[in-house]
Amino acid sequence: MKFRFALAALATTAMGLAIAQTPAPTPAPAAPAAAAVEIPPPPKPTATAWVLVDYITGQVLAGENYNERVEPASITKVMTSYVLAAEQKNGKIKPDDQVMMSERAWREGGAGTDGSYSGFAVNKTAPLLDMEKGMAVQSGNDAAIALAEHAAGSQEAFASLMNNYAAQIGMKGSHFVNAHGLSAPEHYSTAYDLALLGRSFIRDYPEQYAFNKIKEFTVGTITQPNRNLLLWRDASVDGIKTGHHSGAGYCLMSSAKRGDQRLVAVVMGSTSEKQRADDSLALLNWGFRFYETHRLYEPGKAIATQRVWKGQAKEVQLGVAQPMLVSVPRGRYDALKPTMDVPKTLVAPITAGQAIGTVKVTLDGKVVAESPLVAITPIEEAGFFKRLWDAFWMWWESE
Repeated sequence: MKFRFALAALATTAMGLAIAQTPAPTPAPAAPAAAAVEIPPPPKPTATAWVLVDYITGQVLAGENYNERVEPASITKVMTSYVLAAEQKNGKIKPDDQVMMSERAWREGGAGTDGSYSGFAVNKTAPLLDMEKGMAVQSGNDAAIALAEHAAGSQEAFASLMNNYAAQIGMKGSHFVNAHGLSAPEHYSTAYDLALLGRSFIRDYPEQYAFNKIKEFTVGTITQPNRNLLLWRDASVDGIKTGHHSGAGYCLMSSAKRGDQRLVAVVMGSTSEKQRADDSLALLNWGFRFYETHRLYEPGKAIATQRVWKGQAKEVQLGVAQPMLVSVPRGRYDALKPTMDVPKTLVAPITAGQAIGTVKVTLDGKVVAESPLVAITPIEEAGFFKRLWDAFWMWWESE
């Protein structure tokens, strides 16, 4: 009888522990709800291909022909800037490097060509940082070639780097053969790939990305304005890059940030400098009007707890390491559904910041935001007898 009673007590206790081990329900994100808004069709650009992408989620909000192959023109230089930023981060090149303006760079991309140029003196050097700005602001073909030669020895070798980094970003429809974007066989991209590039550049290298909002830059006695007209029209626009040649038409990759929300628009093959700016701003305004970004969880704040075995504390608080944001159609906030995926068994010690699981937020069954769950505070290992006792209960539950 006593044996059966003991078994019943043990079973009851084990059941309680099993329930305690189940994660606490993830709280619904806290933010004021907005009335649902019927979303009208987006403004249609006068362009051969275009796309509007949400920066936070990468979701395509609107677009047409955005997976079709196009000539990227000088938007190519965003890929060049990305590679240069990555190579600086890896210690291969430095901002104060002296970069030679070679005869090839001057001849193929300098003042004697039909393309845009920065005006750095031939067979003389300039700081890498200055040439980066000359390429970003003035769209200098000469600067792009000189920088490619400095970073990789030749423009052809640099193009291989461009393709390697493009593959890492996920640009499956792109291939580069030069650093400046003038028309060449097998030099192509897609509007969607370029939006991916824009998102990656903003996220990975914000310092170099900021060069693209500089309104003018001077090399020697030559001062040239940034060709992105949106920098003068809308204070929320902070980039990214224009492009144009006869084969590509007028192109613009733009981005704007209003509050926590950022959008990236790509318009390819437009009919004029003004038209590409008008269409891009119309797309950005439409996106900001009919989509909204919410800050769901803040770092350092507990959003759930989880049972811990063999620790000095019985539970660990879980949260996110970075702010978790999500963009949804305006008025659909209340339809968001958060869920949590954590291991069934956690054993101390646990360090602060240690990844424990994942929190996901879905809308209409589709994941729109995902972030690692981390331990907010450390859990030290318990003493010998506590560890032994927990080992017994872990064994009991496993039976």
